[in-house]
Amino acid sequence: MSALPPLDVMLWCVLALLATGVAAIVIGRNAWARWPVYCACLAISGIACAFALLHLIVHPAAAWEAVLPLGLPWIGAHFRIDALAAFFLVVINLGAAAASLYGLGYGRHESAPERVLPFFPVFLAGMNMVLLAADAFTFLLSWEFMSLASWALVMTHHRDDDNRKAGFVYIVMASFGTLALLLAFGLLAGAEGGYAFATIREQGAPPGLTGLVLALALLGTGSKAGLVPLHVWLPLAHPAAPSHVSALMSGVMTKVAIYAFIRIVFDLLGPIGWEWAIPVLIIGAATAVLGVLSALMQNDIKRVLAYSTIENIGLIFVALGLAMAFQGNGMQAAAALAMTAALFHVLNHSLFKNLLFFGAGAVLSATGERAMEKLGGLLNRMPVTGLLFLVGSVAISALPPLNGFASEWLMFQAILLSPELPQWALKLLVPAVGALLALAAALAAACFVRAFGITFLGRPRSEAAAGAHEIDRLSIAAMAIVAVLCLLTGIVPAVVIDAVAPTVQFATGTRMPVQTDIAWLSIVPIAESRSSYNGLLVFVFIVASASAAAFVIHRVASDKLRRAPAWDCGFPDASTVTQYSADSFAQPLRRVFGGFAFRAREEVHMPLPGNGNPARLTVHMHDLVWEGLYLPIVRLINVLAEKLNHLQFLTIRRYLSLVFGALVFLLLVVASWP
Repeated sequence: MSALPPLDVMLWCVLALLATGVAAIVIGRNAWARWPVYCACLAISGIACAFALLHLIVHPAAAWEAVLPLGLPWIGAHFRIDALAAFFLVVINLGAAAASLYGLGYGRHESAPERVLPFFPVFLAGMNMVLLAADAFTFLLSWEFMSLASWALVMTHHRDDDNRKAGFVYIVMASFGTLALLLAFGLLAGAEGGYAFATIREQGAPPGLTGLVLALALLGTGSKAGLVPLHVWLPLAHPAAPSHVSALMSGVMTKVAIYAFIRIVFDLLGPIGWEWAIPVLIIGAATAVLGVLSALMQNDIKRVLAYSTIENIGLIFVALGLAMAFQGNGMQAAAALAMTAALFHVLNHSLFKNLLFFGAGAVLSATGERAMEKLGGLLNRMPVTGLLFLVGSVAISALPPLNGFASEWLMFQAILLSPELPQWALKLLVPAVGALLALAAALAAACFVRAFGITFLGRPRSEAAAGAHEIDRLSIAAMAIVAVLCLLTGIVPAVVIDAVAPTVQFATGTRMPVQTDIAWLSIVPIAESRSSYNGLLVFVFIVASASAAAFVIHRVASDKLRRAPAWDCGFPDASTVTQYSADSFAQPLRRVFGGFAFRAREEVHMPLPGNGNPARLTVHMHDLVWEGLYLPIVRLINVLAEKLNHLQFLTIRRYLSLVFGALVFLLLVVASWP
């Protein structure tokens, strides 16, 4: 280990990914090009993941640093790997390896591989560089590099109008986020310009500017993660990209934004007061509920998954807000529990969201359709994909024994500690946030019952669905590996909790008790007298009870079979339009929540008696965030552009007068500066 420091390995991996991207420019147009590119990405990401995990387990308290003669002349380019960076390097490169394996099979369906292959490894390199950066300049350069590479992948099918709109909105929001982070690091660096993280860490936040830095960090990272109201790009960009890229953007790139928030707030900013947890808790809870409600209203399966990412990002920020509240009150053990829940869900969301996007990509490859209304009956034609998509649906619905339940259960255990907080504002707010999280969890289960049922069950609603077939083995292998990881991290969460403990220790100053020492691999977040959970026993119970039920049904009950038509619900017409649709499934929830969340309105057009025309139900829905916040800004920019358009027709004399006036104004500002 000493002969091969992990930081050196990581930097060489970044360089190898960049070289792979350059090579892909040359060979990208060849039909066989996906094999060397994706195999290289798979091998490099696997090596990076292994060394990051080794660092996290073997030398959790160590930190390797390096300074290269790049970047700003007076500080160079600083790189560092510590427990926080190591955990996120594991998450990012694990997801990258899975996406690379999936891309080996999925890539043969890509119509424009020369636009994907060069940017795919570059995107991976950019995310790794963000995690390794240890000064503001290198961090922001890597952040923008990651954004531009992902934007190029979003614009793969740039001839599509929707894709061009998605790319435009994404690059605007990415630029806004970079600007916010630039201002945050500028405030942290101070007048002396100490942009190295070590210098910022020593001097802490400028007096009186903690709130402003936190707000800028929340804006900068939230715009990339998908926090409400900065989420508008995410449901546009994620479905526009190829499916394995969508999996990376949704399951992996959003975690880079969470890393940036933790790095700034829990590392660079220094001690913060409990009051700054309030906006994080409110925004996180609002993001979770609005994200899952929006997912329930979508018919495009990839947009459903994109909006559910917003919901899960909200859950993670709620846990981070709890950690801030507990830490601000000196409740270190509770802060460690909340931070463990946040990091555990970071890993879990990366796993099951990759699995679900892979499944959506398999459906798209087999049918050419993303609209759930044109699918159905796929479980008979794609049984393996259907089973694996079901695993992801159960995991994201937070049902035991899969991994989503374990991390969300830890979040609720942290929420139950809120009565011990001394401030009444938090005593009242945290239970309310907990209720919203419970609502989001219930709605998420309904959302993925709808997504799986409409897509895979019932009868085919189109010829494309009727003619679907199972996809290639490499894509199935990638999905199967991720599904197994979802199961393993769910039935033995104690191993994961202990693995992330060094990162929790780094962020909060303490950690949860060692969980693998507890009998039967149970997890006890606080004390056995209060609560405990054993995923392994739950798994054994489910398998045993299901096996017993199957045995009783097939061996003890009557073995006589009677075949008859399925119950037609009173509709003897065999048409597939008599089935439940995605819209009809969501109608009760739309009527309950749609009024205030989307200003939903239904119009019924009923023909007069004797008129044979069909009745029609038209639903009008509005994106209140887009219409209330972004459209006015767009209109204002258009108006200002029209007003200022005449400036390009001025004479040279007037241009010189404007320059002279601006110079005088700036001199007055400098002269009056204290």
